[in-house]
Amino acid sequence: MNNPANPIAERLAQVGRQIAICASSCGRNPQDITLIAVSKTKPVTDIINAYEAGQRDFGENYLQEAEAKINTLADYQIVWHFIGRIQSNKTASIARNFDWVHTLSSLKHARRLNEQRPQSQPPLNICIQLNLSGEASKSGISAAELPALAAQVNNLPKLNLRGLMTMPPAASSEQDQRELFSRLRQLMADLQQQRLPLDTLSMGMSNDMQAAICEGATMVRIGTAIFGARG
Repeated sequence: MNNPANPIAERLAQVGRQIAICASSCGRNPQDITLIAVSKTKPVTDIINAYEAGQRDFGENYLQEAEAKINTLADYQIVWHFIGRIQSNKTASIARNFDWVHTLSSLKHARRLNEQRPQSQPPLNICIQLNLSGEASKSGISAAELPALAAQVNNLPKLNLRGLMTMPPAASSEQDQRELFSRLRQLMADLQQQRLPLDTLSMGMSNDMQAAICEGATMVRIGTAIFGARG
């Protein structure tokens, strides 16, 4: 239904339709895919508009900005996802404020998050970030480093290892995107064979969502298509 007073609601609905079409085209249930609305640089009012349209999962990259939003929206039933680069001096705030971290790529940060997660909160959901394209500008570990880090994170009691995350190069073709996402899916399957209870593939943004969904994404991270271009 169109709501001229809340254009974010219409854009959310459009993204939902796109997810459903993508899922149906590759024989998947759209209900198995969680949409994370990436709200970095956007005002609290935009998040409230999305929330009132039914959105519950929101992703933030910049910790100081996120802290202010999380505090302001404390009475809302929001699931907060940290999707930015982790810095050692920021782990205490990440551990305290977020429900999910998608960008873990070191044992040092894993240990800090585990130590700093409040005992009163449930374990922090974790995705390990893979840099499968080898781009120097991207964070993430290599596939070779994954088994050891996954096993170590799985043994930390206040972390809940849920899955893997990656981002393909921006200019890659859909076929290249699918190959990279397929590699991530296989890496998760390999870990599942080792009895690690993973269930999450965090992959797919506005320009590669279809490829990600067809390769098994369970979480897609969409910003501009919901909130409009960043100012």
